Amino acid sequence: MSMTEKKSGKFVKLAVVLVRGQAELTQPMLDTLTSLRLYRKNTCVVVDDTPVIRGMITMVKDFVTWGEITEEVFQELVQKRGKIFLARQQDGHKIYSYKTLQVQGKKYKPYFTLNPPRKGFGRKGIKMAFAAGGALGYRGEKINDLLKRMM
Repeated sequence: MSMTEKKSGKFVKLAVVLVRGQAELTQPMLDTLTSLRLYRKNTCVVVDDTPVIRGMITMVKDFVTWGEITEEVFQELVQKRGKIFLARQQDGHKIYSYKTLQVQGKKYKPYFTLNPPRKGFGRKGIKMAFAAGGALGYRGEKINDLLKRMM
């Protein structure tokens, strides 16, 4: 749980979905997507809402869409698209521990592979901002509708 979850007592997480491919990206943008664990199109990660994460998302805003996810949609996402993490937890030298997503005592991979959304991303496609009728950028609570269409 993050500090914002502990203070307010409610679920405060962001869902980030990679909408466009990684062709013709600069190296800092590729590094940012790697840090967010977004490796392929239609991949989703659920992260804490912190200023550092917001800055990372802002850097790659022309390739992702994001918004606040509800706890119900998060549970459905884990149930339908979560893959259980079966590998070892640390490397052989016990220096590096692998990142996992722990939900109800089970460890999952920290990302979700999704299908393309039913009825598409938006009427103007994946190269326009969400505010202009496209797919990219901040969606707010409407990210929940997109994730339901992608599961």
